[in-house]
Amino acid sequence: MSTPNTNVATYLYEVPGPRGRRRIIIGSIISALIIAGVIGAGLWQFGSRGQLDADKWTPFLDLAIWKYLGVGLLGTLQAAAIVAILGASFGTLLALGRVSKVRWLSWLCAGYIEIARTVPVLLLIYLMLFGLPQLGINFPVLWKLAIPLTLANAAVFAEIVRAGILSLPRGQAEAAFSLGLRSSQVMRLVVLPQAVRNVTPSLITQLVSLMKDTSLGFIVAFTELLYRGQVLSSFNHLLIQTYLVVTIIYLLVNGSLSGLASRLQKKPGRTRTTMASATMALPLPTPGGSSPQKAPHV
Repeated sequence: MSTPNTNVATYLYEVPGPRGRRRIIIGSIISALIIAGVIGAGLWQFGSRGQLDADKWTPFLDLAIWKYLGVGLLGTLQAAAIVAILGASFGTLLALGRVSKVRWLSWLCAGYIEIARTVPVLLLIYLMLFGLPQLGINFPVLWKLAIPLTLANAAVFAEIVRAGILSLPRGQAEAAFSLGLRSSQVMRLVVLPQAVRNVTPSLITQLVSLMKDTSLGFIVAFTELLYRGQVLSSFNHLLIQTYLVVTIIYLLVNGSLSGLASRLQKKPGRTRTTMASATMALPLPTPGGSSPQKAPHV
């Protein structure tokens, strides 16, 4: 008997046969060997140039260095939390405006989303750093980083939430309307909670990208992890070792977020909802073998 996960998988792609699985295994082994070879070559290069000597790594046993980097990590988490809260809130409003039946509001939100997704975040940071001060507007250092990231990430959050809204079967809203709820109540009490719940793994995955974007804080001299690593490497002259340690910290934090997203994706209730949505998206056969029609969505 097939499991729900298997059923959903059959809707999304064709299950490979014996020959396909054999090719996948061979490709995976070759990829693993190439990656191991690249890592081994890198370690050999580091070792041949003395970068793996004990005296270059001993300073990182000092607790003061980890406290120094810990302050930077707290700054990174602080900026990421502010951007996540503001970006998710603004993004949800943009998504509601995008799916609104008011045409001018939908066009306005769609225009903002498309522009914000195409403009580089670095350009917005430079605008906050050099452009606005010439007009007499000067924000604190934290907000010179948080505001551009919020403007850019809100557009991404909006598209994720909109995808969650569109993935729900039309029957969810119709059942709520039949109970006498108004449009705002249907969206607030029925549609939006389910949509956000369905796209929670994607929202968490976006947080990983957001965490990496906070590394742009060194441009505005904000005390985040990469900025602290840059200052520390200038002090101890251990450039490679310092940035490797900073990289490992980023891997641990972002890896934890990715693991959380995977666990949420595998929750039984979410799988059942996703399968129902996938079923509604399947083409429905029509009498007489004519062209299939898709099931309606919200």
